[in-house]
Amino acid sequence: MHIIIDGYNLIRRSPELRRHERHSLEEGRRALIRALTIYRRLRPHRITLVFDGNVGGAPQMGRDREGDILILYSPRGVTADEVIRDLAERRDGETVVVTSDRAVASFVERRGATVVSADQFAEILLAPGRGPREGRPGGSETPEKEEDDDERERPRKGPARRPSRRERELRKKLEKL
Repeated sequence: MHIIIDGYNLIRRSPELRRHERHSLEEGRRALIRALTIYRRLRPHRITLVFDGNVGGAPQMGRDREGDILILYSPRGVTADEVIRDLAERRDGETVVVTSDRAVASFVERRGATVVSADQFAEILLAPGRGPREGRPGGSETPEKEEDDDERERPRKGPARRPSRRERELRKKLEKL
């Protein structure tokens, strides 16, 4: 699986990462990279982290590598959103884009990639010691209700509420994250 992350979007959606960013942009980026490095050791997904460099950045795309994490800085005059769209269009295999930007999310979904909100991914990223089902959608956070003989479930009437195909695919991807 290839995870493409909108770096500043994720930092600004996570209270813990935002706290680091208050000191400096560099500290926010370093905190995110540290968290991703730990996450990468637990989950062997390919990770590309994209940051805006369009205002005062270099005229060409900046590339860096921290362990197995590829870090891209958009060139001057190009936003990170445009870089993410380009990566999603050239995607190979299973791709997940982490962003809460609606325009990017809509574009990426039309190209066949899965979108995970920055809030959802921050919850997963900043709690790497959790088991695969604990605290995740589809997992069991509350103990099962014990039924007495008198409290049997009655058959339900009406159509069953089945999650949409999109919701089912998102749940599968979240389980893999």
